[in-house]
Amino acid sequence: MSLEELPSKTQRKQEMHALQDLGSALTELSPERIRSLHLPETLERALLEAKVLKARGAIRRQLQYIGKLMRDVDPAPIQAYLDSLAGMSRVAVAAHHLAERWRDRMLEDLAAVDEFSASYRQADRQQLRQLALAAQRERATQKAPRQYRELFRTIVHLLNATEAPAIP
Repeated sequence: MSLEELPSKTQRKQEMHALQDLGSALTELSPERIRSLHLPETLERALLEAKVLKARGAIRRQLQYIGKLMRDVDPAPIQAYLDSLAGMSRVAVAAHHLAERWRDRMLEDLAAVDEFSASYRQADRQQLRQLALAAQRERATQKAPRQYRELFRTIVHLLNATEAPAIP
């Protein structure tokens, strides 16, 4: 390996700070979500321990330790998971838009409920139809959009149930 191929000290430090920041973001997750990531045991323990610490110096040292442990883990799937939780990933945005389109189609024409039910087998056609009709009535009477939102949540749940992204 030649000298030109080695990353500079500044570049190495930036990479280590990025890993430490990723570890810091992981400490913000609930213990259940941390455990669901199936990280190496030492990293998982360090993340859970960081949640208990109160002193600033102890937290800083723990985050540095987490950053060191993160060197042995592929950060890409973890970052993708955090982005999807934040709703920033393109996949999450696309799924949100798809759910909006289905909801709007169902409100315009109830035949879209049958289409959706045919495409997504676990969908309860009767429930979707009732929600769509209630949302239409809400719009007509200019009431608060409770059923409109419930219809959207139901569609999102059904879309996520069938096209669940792989969690690292």
